Amino acid sequence: MERGSDAILATERYGSQERWSYRLKDGRMESEREGEERRGTAASLMSVFKSVFLPQGYPESVSEDYLQYQFWDTVQAFSSSLSGTLATQASLRGVGVGDREATVAAATITWILRDGTGMLGRILFAWVKGSKLDCDAKKWRLFADVLNDFAMFIEIVAPAFPACFTLIICIAGVFKSLVGVAGGATRAALTVHQARRDNMADVSAKDGSQETLVNMAGLLVSLLLIPVVTDNSVLTFALFFLFTSLHLFANYWAVRSVIMETLNQARLSILTHQYLLDGRVLTPALANHREPVFPEFSSSVPVRLGVRLGEVVDSPEELQLALKNNDNRYLIGVKQGAVCVCLGRGVSVQEEVRSVFQAQCLSAVLSSHCPLGGAVGALRESWTQADARDLWGLVSESHKRIDRIFPAFFTGLKEAGWQTDRTLLDWDEWRADWGKKTD
Repeated sequence: MERGSDAILATERYGSQERWSYRLKDGRMESEREGEERRGTAASLMSVFKSVFLPQGYPESVSEDYLQYQFWDTVQAFSSSLSGTLATQASLRGVGVGDREATVAAATITWILRDGTGMLGRILFAWVKGSKLDCDAKKWRLFADVLNDFAMFIEIVAPAFPACFTLIICIAGVFKSLVGVAGGATRAALTVHQARRDNMADVSAKDGSQETLVNMAGLLVSLLLIPVVTDNSVLTFALFFLFTSLHLFANYWAVRSVIMETLNQARLSILTHQYLLDGRVLTPALANHREPVFPEFSSSVPVRLGVRLGEVVDSPEELQLALKNNDNRYLIGVKQGAVCVCLGRGVSVQEEVRSVFQAQCLSAVLSSHCPLGGAVGALRESWTQADARDLWGLVSESHKRIDRIFPAFFTGLKEAGWQTDRTLLDWDEWRADWGKKTD
């Protein structure tokens, strides 16, 4: 039988990488890889490289921003490895390596103090900021790398101040411990985002393999670099600032390339203000590109989430005012220059999103510089014309306005591709129960 007349019984594929056909030939079923005749050595090596360093099922098993993020992450890891080599050389010189007068005991004590203060800093930072790292993973990821560069910088300058060397090296140790907590935790949060088949372990393992390969390349370059920079402070600082600049540049574009579909307070604020302006619900790509990755000093009225009941209402009368026109399992009040949200027990994800949406609307109304349109613009106008000091009246009226506009906004979130079954909103753990409102 001629090959062109073979009957194809079945086909199969391995992700998007391989396709095979099963044909009936001379009464037997034989398998044949499609495109095998065009497959050369380079293609075979690339296939092996992908299986070693990329998650199984790539690219379908990871998020669309995976490759771009990993590229910039690789660049920053390589430059950080070279900067770390320069900092390590300076630290060793500072503890007395190459100095006949230096003692092993003194160097050991310095290293123990550095590690000890770093351990303490790691515990304290995880206690104070641990819950914030999931909510603003991109911001804290960039913070960790900036702090890491600063820690390496003071390690390099430490030998120039021998009287304060131990103190300086301990401060650097504390900074690096913060980097370890923030960097590791945000890397885990990004892994959750990238893993689209519940394959977090595989994504994390392959990320470790990529980092190991980059560090090996960094070690090879460092072996060539160290003899050149030894006893040459000017060249050391010049190369350090070069590598640091590359490191920060790559880190900025790494976090900028991440497109998260989960709502945190920053992304929901961007979505809310755009919706109030022209009725559009931005896609995750557009909103993520607008999300700030550096600390901002905003002039708008702040929003505080998950506060205690006593921070929203001060009396039974205020509790009744907070419940007016409010059939939701949350309370909102304007206290001490901030919009405060108190959650009730059993609140749903949709109600969480609604409460923040309403709080952001109130913040926009109270911030005169924010342009508004539609129902919320009318709310600001009616409030200022009535009594601008009646904040509870504003809150009560906002419940009725939000009842009209939020359903369309929430539907728009789903259609735009946002996750609405979970959020990354920065809630505290307070939950309250309150009685029914009285007439």
